[in-house]
Amino acid sequence: MADLTEQVVNLAKRRGFVFPSSEIYGGFRSTYDYGPLGVLLKRNVMEAWWRSMVQERDDIVGIDAAILMAPKVWEASGHLATFTDPLVDCRTCKERWRADQIGRNCPRCGSADLTQARPFHLMFKTHVGPVEDAGSVAYLRPETAQGIFVNFANVAQTSRKKPPFGIAQQGKSFRNEITPGNFIFRTREFEQMEMEFFVPPAEGSRWFDYWCAERLRWYVGLGIPADKLRLRAHDAEELSHYSAGTADVEFAYPWGWGELEGIANRTDYDLTQHTAHSGERLEWFDQATGERYVPHVIEPAAGVGRSMMAFLLAAYDEDEVGGERRTVLRLHPRLAPYKVAVLPLSKKDTLVPLAREVLARLQPHLMCDYDETQSIGRRYRRQDEAGTPWCITVDFDSIDDAAVTVRDRDTLVQDRVPITELVGNLTERLADAKVGSPP
Repeated sequence: MADLTEQVVNLAKRRGFVFPSSEIYGGFRSTYDYGPLGVLLKRNVMEAWWRSMVQERDDIVGIDAAILMAPKVWEASGHLATFTDPLVDCRTCKERWRADQIGRNCPRCGSADLTQARPFHLMFKTHVGPVEDAGSVAYLRPETAQGIFVNFANVAQTSRKKPPFGIAQQGKSFRNEITPGNFIFRTREFEQMEMEFFVPPAEGSRWFDYWCAERLRWYVGLGIPADKLRLRAHDAEELSHYSAGTADVEFAYPWGWGELEGIANRTDYDLTQHTAHSGERLEWFDQATGERYVPHVIEPAAGVGRSMMAFLLAAYDEDEVGGERRTVLRLHPRLAPYKVAVLPLSKKDTLVPLAREVLARLQPHLMCDYDETQSIGRRYRRQDEAGTPWCITVDFDSIDDAAVTVRDRDTLVQDRVPITELVGNLTERLADAKVGSPP
């Protein structure tokens, strides 16, 4: 098999998962657009996370905070002062690099003639309002977490939750990365899935261990092989200034181990900082014990793009069916862009109306595709490489027996199912593919 990254990138472009942004103008470095299949996969990854973190629990609620926030938020969080990477320039080829990610030589031209490292601020600056002056400066958020922290008191009061409880959020973040790359792994505009879990100070370590195990389990449950994942604890010199402990869920990308998600014990740093800068007390009063304390926070923070790429890489496969080579994405059915494809055996008027009827019956329940062009074998191959778990063939016997053939992507088993039972059959198959089951 050729380089896996190249195979997946080519498939992503060819099938409409991911396009280079502004491609007709030559592209815009490190930004990408998600096509018809990509936007569905992205939504499914985010929905699977939300289902696991919010819907299936009673101790986590969600919010959607603004991207533009008061600049004092970033002053209190430390981002204005410390959110930097070390930047070096190659005097020979003029490329710029993160000093901590290269050796003594420029990765592009090999020259050792590099400048001294200097701090480069990663936040995007903009202005709010009609006048561009110091008083109108604002920033695109580099993380979604601070929107959660500044709303801690609002959420605690309105949701009637008490520690331990969490606040989850999904949304866009922006970082002016010096060296974005590896397709959608590192980009300047990206989607995050973050949760802040507020706990009594004495329980921080226990909940940190819990969330490390829980988040690793989530990726395995959605089809990434356990031997492609690891949990790596940060060394003391790696820890952020706010962290009492951090571990990364890492995936074995073709270029090496890379972070999928970080789980950090942020202690009481953020709530204490915002209390000091805002004058508002962000604390918890336990009426049962009379204790007043600032909660400690455990933060699992994942990137949607990185997760999508890991799921695609783990799902990509090539095998042989009927003497022909096929490419197949063995995505977990919960993540697959289309759950089912309806394929009339012929474009003749005798079959198309019935196929359209089957499609209309399924669409309220499942995301469906419809394809009536080329041979049935070619259409199966197209659905296999799009990751569609089940294909429905409407053939000439369907007119007489009111049944269709359901083909399984992975086993290739074909079952005859009455049209009236089709919705129940497919929704049961999807339900059986629970998180935790292999794809």
